[in-house]
Parts: sequence; structure tokens; C-alpha cells
Amino acid sequence: MKAFAVELFTNYAFFIVFFHVLGAIVWVGGMIGMRIAVHPGLQHIEEPRQRMARTLEIVRNLFALVAPFIVLLLATGFVMALAVGGSGTPLGTFIHIKEGIWTVMALNYGYMVWRRNQAQRFFLSGDMAGAKAMMEPLARYLLPLNIFLGILALAFGITLRGF
Repeated sequence: MKAFAVELFTNYAFFIVFFHVLGAIVWVGGMIGMRIAVHPGLQHIEEPRQRMARTLEIVRNLFALVAPFIVLLLATGFVMALAVGGSGTPLGTFIHIKEGIWTVMALNYGYMVWRRNQAQRFFLSGDMAGAKAMMEPLARYLLPLNIFLGILALAFGITLRGF
């Protein structure tokens, strides 16, 4: 597997790095846009049921948009880690930390998708309080956590360029 990753990275490094960075841009940029621009705008919808319906729709669309980019990001990161990461070296340590961060982010993403889907079920059954309770941690804690971790992973990626 390592030999295949080395050959793949040797022949297609530009594309692997390009798609890795593109995945990070779409995922982290999408989350920042959602939290900084879209979420505050939704708060101006006065009717709670309409606000929740729009929130659920927009979050579903964001999650659907970023899902393939998350897979792409993890796959390209895995190839790069196998191809250039040497265990026990500073480079290998940075790669493992960075991929660990993306993995935690992917797990958090999965948890957010689950919460959003639960909120949709509550909403469709008429339980607005249940829907709100499922969605509130996304904007308050989970999305900001992934934004922070994404920026941290990007910083590690820039640091890796120095090796």
C-alpha cells in the first residue's frame, strides 16, 4: 500500500495536493460562511416555524455539499501521509496530528448530521422544542469547534510545506 501511495504521489502530487486544499477550502469555508453570514441572517426570520424550516434546509444543503469534499480531503490526506510521512520524524508527527484533527472533524461532522436529522424528525412531528434542542449545539459549539480545528489543521498544513 505504501509503495502504491508513493508512486501515486510521485506521479500526481500536484493534483493530490490541489484536491486536498480544495477540500479544506470548501469544508472550512462553508462552515465559516454558515456561522458568520447565514446563521445571523436566519435570526431575522420572526416566525419560529419558518426559521426552523429554513435552518434545517440550509444545514442539509451545506452538509450535502461538503460530504464529498470531506471524503476527498481524508483520502488525499491518507495518500500523502502514506507517501511522505515517516513515523518518528517531525514530518511524520505533523502529518499524524493533522490527519488526527481532520478525523476528529469528520466525526464531529457525522454527529452534526445526526443531530440535524433528529431535529428534522422532531420538526416534522410538530415538536419545535425538540428540534430547537437538537439544532442549538450545532451553531453554539459543534460548528465553531470544527472551524477552529479546520483552521488549526490548515496551519499544520502550511507548517508541513517547510519540511
